[in-house]
Amino acid sequence: MRPPLDRRDFLKRSAGAASLFAAGNMAPPVHARGSATIKIGLIGCGGRGTGAAANCVASAPGVELVAMGDLFPDRLKESFDTLSKELGAAFQVAPERAFSGFDAYAQVIASDVDLVLLATPPHFRPLHLEAAVRAKKHVFMEKPVATDPTGVRSVLASSQLAKEHGLAIVAGTQRRHQASYLETMRRIHDGAIGAIVAGQCWWNQGGLWGRMREPGWSDMEWQVRNWLYFTWLSGDHICEQHIHNLDVMNWALRAHPLQATGMGGREVRTGPEYGNIYDHFSIEYEYPGGVLIQSSCRQIANTAGRVAERVVGTGGVADPNGTIQGAHAFRFDADAQPCDPYVQEHADLIASIRAGTPLNEGAQVAESTLTAIMGRMSTYTGKTVTWEQALNSTLDLAPPAYDFGELAIEPVAVPGVTKLT
Repeated sequence: MRPPLDRRDFLKRSAGAASLFAAGNMAPPVHARGSATIKIGLIGCGGRGTGAAANCVASAPGVELVAMGDLFPDRLKESFDTLSKELGAAFQVAPERAFSGFDAYAQVIASDVDLVLLATPPHFRPLHLEAAVRAKKHVFMEKPVATDPTGVRSVLASSQLAKEHGLAIVAGTQRRHQASYLETMRRIHDGAIGAIVAGQCWWNQGGLWGRMREPGWSDMEWQVRNWLYFTWLSGDHICEQHIHNLDVMNWALRAHPLQATGMGGREVRTGPEYGNIYDHFSIEYEYPGGVLIQSSCRQIANTAGRVAERVVGTGGVADPNGTIQGAHAFRFDADAQPCDPYVQEHADLIASIRAGTPLNEGAQVAESTLTAIMGRMSTYTGKTVTWEQALNSTLDLAPPAYDFGELAIEPVAVPGVTKLT
């Protein structure tokens, strides 16, 4: 049985994988310019990871999946079987390049890959990104990219290192690659609605999947398998899901918020199977110039759904997903979307690698992640939280060790009682 890993051990292993290059034990990183085959490795073989691998292969010719890794052997096998059927000749994962366990990520990175896809629960993203960048691999990483400020700072540092190494980082904020958003946002930035004075964004929906605990599962195994419902793993749904809408608001305003004041709670999902997250949030974000953005998100069954953004300007109102009302009215032609945005984000990534002009969205998505975390911190504590407080916070949600043992569940946050770290 492997000894337990703590966060420091993870970083040591990450640095160890990178040091193989310096020792001459591995080929230098391949940037796969031109028409060269791009070999990808998948880290995190759940539904989103499996989908991301298929999206990446579909995005451009000459892309092959050659390595896979997941914490759980059963998830690895399920994804392996699915992708081996779906990808045809692009599936080149030999059994010896299919890894499981807490160090599976390091083994995938140490394989002969050019690009890694990071799709584990969000808590692990900073650790995996640092390991990939140190090993000089291009990266696609799902959102959010951290669950606490400590992780955000790590992502910012890794993104800067990637820039210095000429590596690409593209995030799973697919609206940034969606034609309707791109065209509408271009018009907003060109002044189609005048100066932005306010806005709203929503991700209100019913419930999501959950995993009931099974006999024989340790605390750690159950929490990771049921990761949506534990703040240390998902960041709560404001971070894991609502980040899409918050990212659009940062994009529209070309800024991050200065402070957040939030409220929310755990009204319906109160059973132990729902871990320690909330089921609703309402946040007021203040951006530069006194612009106020009202944000709300909810995951409660049998409630009205709304997933959208709205930006109000001095000369009009815009839905960034394709509509402008006012003197410069506009409606996006839905038939003009050339590609599924889940595929397009990979197409843009691959094209940038082959052109030698790598995209780097690391800092951008780190700021959007911190926007969500800042709203959560305010809601959990009942305090107004500034950007500087959030960015410099010592809050670190990492568990004491990474092993299949006991892991106490942190209590549900109580506004006015829970302290701001």
